[in-house]
Amino acid sequence: MLKHMFLVCFDSTLPAKMEPGGGGVCALHFRWERHCDPVLSCFHTGPVALGKCARTRSILISFLKVLLMFAFLYLFVCSLDVLSSAFQLAGGKVAGDIFKDNAILSNPVAGLVVGVLVTVLVQSSSTSTSIIVSMVSSGLLEVSSAIPIIMGSNIGTSVTNTIVALMQAGDRSKFKRAFAGATVHDCFNWLSVLILLPLEVATGYLHLITKVSVATLNLRSGRDAPELLKVITEPFTGLIVQLDKSVIPGIATGNESLHNKSLIRVWCEVPAPQVRIANGSPGVGPWTKETLKSNHLFVDSSLPDLAVGLMLLAGSLTVLCTCLMMLVKLLNSVLKGQVARAIQKVINTDLPSPFGWATGYFAMLVGAGMTFVMQSSSVFTSAITPLIGLGMISLERAYPLTLGSNIGTTTTAILAALASPGDKLASALQIALCHFFFNISGILLWYPLPCTRLPIRMAKVLGEQTAKYRWFAVFYLIICFLLLPSLVFGLSMAGWRVLVGVGAPFLILLACVAVINIMQSRSPDRLPRWLQSWDFLPYWLHSLQPLDGLMTRAMACCAVRRDLPKPSVFFLEEWSPPPRLSSQLNILPTQPASRL
Repeated sequence: MLKHMFLVCFDSTLPAKMEPGGGGVCALHFRWERHCDPVLSCFHTGPVALGKCARTRSILISFLKVLLMFAFLYLFVCSLDVLSSAFQLAGGKVAGDIFKDNAILSNPVAGLVVGVLVTVLVQSSSTSTSIIVSMVSSGLLEVSSAIPIIMGSNIGTSVTNTIVALMQAGDRSKFKRAFAGATVHDCFNWLSVLILLPLEVATGYLHLITKVSVATLNLRSGRDAPELLKVITEPFTGLIVQLDKSVIPGIATGNESLHNKSLIRVWCEVPAPQVRIANGSPGVGPWTKETLKSNHLFVDSSLPDLAVGLMLLAGSLTVLCTCLMMLVKLLNSVLKGQVARAIQKVINTDLPSPFGWATGYFAMLVGAGMTFVMQSSSVFTSAITPLIGLGMISLERAYPLTLGSNIGTTTTAILAALASPGDKLASALQIALCHFFFNISGILLWYPLPCTRLPIRMAKVLGEQTAKYRWFAVFYLIICFLLLPSLVFGLSMAGWRVLVGVGAPFLILLACVAVINIMQSRSPDRLPRWLQSWDFLPYWLHSLQPLDGLMTRAMACCAVRRDLPKPSVFFLEEWSPPPRLSSQLNILPTQPASRL
């Protein structure tokens, strides 16, 4: 033991500084030996007190970091709520006008695209679903015509967590994981619609199942659905802006007088007791509603809804990005080392045998429960996206969590439908159940068998492409949520013949490319020699590198016009830190740059 102490105290790799009273480095190495030899217990008693102080300080710092994490998470959720309000202010009336044309909505493909675009505009599937329920309840829209719109709203709501994934573009590996975790939701929704929409048009199975379910369940109107997360966030977001939720559904149902009404709420109704006098003694009668002026930032504003919406959009995006970056930094600081490995093991480990097969279904229950508490699938999926980027949650575990979140958001709609008046209860409940059974059908298609989990493989490919070419993420958002729905909408409005004539060859070509890609990776010998790779095609048809060069030159030209040095550094290239002068050779070391 003395030899060990001697080697430790005089090791040339350790600092040799010793302070009076035993506060040096050597005293820290004496601590273990002091427990073994009573003779040494009288030496270097100072570090024990120092260790307690350091431990207390570490605990306080960790506690403070956890509090900051919860604070930034709260602001993150609030910013998502304000972001939804901003989109409704900017495009809510346009969304109501889109829903108003029943001739368009009678076309299933056009209805699907309308559901996508409207949900992207208002950033809330709950808002678009409430519009659909209002139209069905008022007799302006048939349930069979509303089902494709419900499918489209399911797609549109997944754009939020994809936008959140863009905030982690600074690190390639994190961005790859985060974007894959966000787009697995998109891939599931698109694949489900690709199979279930033609099936619904051909057979009407969702309409039939929900009609039988509503007829079987003898339900009555109840109280409003519980708003668990709103109780926490609304006191803060209500001070920023409050919206009149009846304007957009009213425009959709044909109330032209609401076009000139602002979405910003000025007056609100609150319950107040009605005081009455009975037999000369005062008493409290039944509760009535009292109209009071709202108390928020824009209550007396003369700005139009579009201007307020754009202001809130810029502010909420700024807060969202800031909170997300701080959350990532705090998570990196707190969840590291053994703590990170322990959490990863708990989250990503399967249940013990023989229940390992049920791990994914248990994760679905967790996702559904958390979404029910948060009252929003967008909030839940956006909250786990940074954790996926950090590697805390694997893509294979995030997939069932996302599927459970899809189910959780439908339960909220079901509870909201149960609060409808008696004459509107059946139609409202049938629409909510259509949403529920659509997601159940998608899970049965793309989860039970490992070979059918195509969304995971598709999301991994998208993540790899995005990590290699960062502009691809913005390109993906514009194509999948704007250009492609608009193109399909235009073709559907031209008629079924045009839609089938253009869409069928495209889908057949896409299926053939997918099959050839699978065979190229698994059994290339079964293919002709010229099909074993895509080299026979022009380079721009099987690689994004030419487009990347074009994007690089375009960004370079824009930056040169602004007289900025090295313009391509900002978006398309990742450069090393400035070179540092070598102390031995007195030369500048070479530092290669990596191009996307």
